Amino acid sequence: MARIVMKFGGTSVANLERIHNVARHVKREVDAGHEVAVVVSAMSGKTNELVDWVQTMPKVAGAASPFYDAREYDAIVASGEQVTSGLLAIALQSLGINARSWQGWQIAIKTDNAHGAARIQEIDGSDIIRRMGEGQVAVVAGFQGIGPDNRIATLGRGGSDTSAVAIAAAVKADRCDIYTDVDGVYTTDPRIEPKARRLKKVAFEEMLEMASLGAKVLQVRSVELAMVHKVRTFVRSSFEDPDAPGMGDVLNPPGTLICDEEEIVEQEVVTGIAYAKDEAQISLRRLADRPGVSAAIFGPLSESHINVDMIVQNISEDGSKTDMTFTVPSGDVDKALQVLSDNQEKIGFDVVQSEKGLVKVSVIGIGMRSHAGVAATAFRALADKGINIKAITTSEIKISILIDGPYAELAVRTLHSCYGLDKA
Repeated sequence: MARIVMKFGGTSVANLERIHNVARHVKREVDAGHEVAVVVSAMSGKTNELVDWVQTMPKVAGAASPFYDAREYDAIVASGEQVTSGLLAIALQSLGINARSWQGWQIAIKTDNAHGAARIQEIDGSDIIRRMGEGQVAVVAGFQGIGPDNRIATLGRGGSDTSAVAIAAAVKADRCDIYTDVDGVYTTDPRIEPKARRLKKVAFEEMLEMASLGAKVLQVRSVELAMVHKVRTFVRSSFEDPDAPGMGDVLNPPGTLICDEEEIVEQEVVTGIAYAKDEAQISLRRLADRPGVSAAIFGPLSESHINVDMIVQNISEDGSKTDMTFTVPSGDVDKALQVLSDNQEKIGFDVVQSEKGLVKVSVIGIGMRSHAGVAATAFRALADKGINIKAITTSEIKISILIDGPYAELAVRTLHSCYGLDKA
């Protein structure tokens, strides 16, 4: 018998038929004698609809400002998960399973006070553990908790993954199964490279890099939590037949296991290729090369909540001047340029240049730590295809390359092939 937390995303609970199918997945685990808790997202598209209502209401009410109270935003958008949790509890009860829905504040999942982007601070898992021991399935509304002001606080988009991993850590679950519309983590996006392979195991660090660099399978914060608390996490498909052979395998169910590096016996040099579209590059020309110039640039950008990624600095031969180039999401370019313009005198640049429509392609693998020549292989392969590299950043287990947007798919396929990822 195992203790399992099962999480189902929006596409898995998109309508009543799919919620019934989710109930069958849960029943399979209950019938096998496992202790089960379930975390659910809102029905697909529902959160977007609720957010749109929040953003439109000030206009309908004739407000001079489009701003709204973040606490009321949370009260509204959290309702999607509340509906789903209740419907799934009813579906499970209809199948003869003792189930009860729970909202985040009832658990209680305690968060900080950052409404709309709260972070989990504490979960007391004792009540869920007791109820699971009594044979009850706790169906928990994901994406939400309760802040220090005693009001509902949401965790940011994709927060249900974080809820699930946090609850799994709190109840000391044997594993956390994240059910989604794909059957695992692939070496790259199968829509771009049909030869992409499903990975059997991925190390936490690799998955963290993949999630932060464009892979949409798991939310970044959920991977961080899983890594810190060593929560074995399986990525699985909710669209597979719940009663198909192997679906109830306790140790190795179908899908991809996200786990500690020590569990991976044979480490590939490169595990996968990720990409992120809609990147933009900003360059500040002829800055004085002096202490504090970087803080003068990136401090105001941080205060404006603009996420800066790749940073490249080029110093002139005499060491008096420098150029600073960095990337931001394309949607933040205008905001970033305004911030820089407002601080031009303090920063001291002569010219600012920007370019949208770029793509960041990343090569990821824990095996890179012990192998030389990984970067050279990528550069050579892209050069052979006539793809120009605009910027490069590296870490111990990843290489990120900035290129022109139209070359994105060619670059992904080229890198996937040159590292042999298309071979079974």
